[in-house]
Amino acid sequence: MQIQFIAGYGPIGPDPAATRRFWGDVIGLELDEIAPDYFHARDLDGAKVFGLWPLSQAAEATFGTAEWPADVAVPQSWVEFELESPEAVAAGAAELAEKGQRILVGPKVEPWGQSTARLLSPEGILVGLSYLPSFHES
Repeated sequence: MQIQFIAGYGPIGPDPAATRRFWGDVIGLELDEIAPDYFHARDLDGAKVFGLWPLSQAAEATFGTAEWPADVAVPQSWVEFELESPEAVAAGAAELAEKGQRILVGPKVEPWGQSTARLLSPEGILVGLSYLPSFHES
């Protein structure tokens, strides 16, 4: 698997308003609302995205329901590693599964065209393998 770059990172919070207040008002990040309760920091170098992801949306994207399953550790943050193609996402998920990792979802294509697969790290970080076409446009 060839990781291209960190596609995004951010906290996952059960209270979207509190998460937004902390990162926006307290820390001072300029945040744009991309979807209801989902914010991206504007012009922050180091990753393509620093996003505040509500737990309910992380659960929906991963399990298809707004509730995080009781039998899976609740993540405190997320990180996505960008790969070179949708096929690389599928191959990366297969490679990690062969290494004994539980793939929570994917590989799949999100409604906005991003290919993803997700798993949890031992620390409880929601780890994504992804390919977003707009990140690869020249």
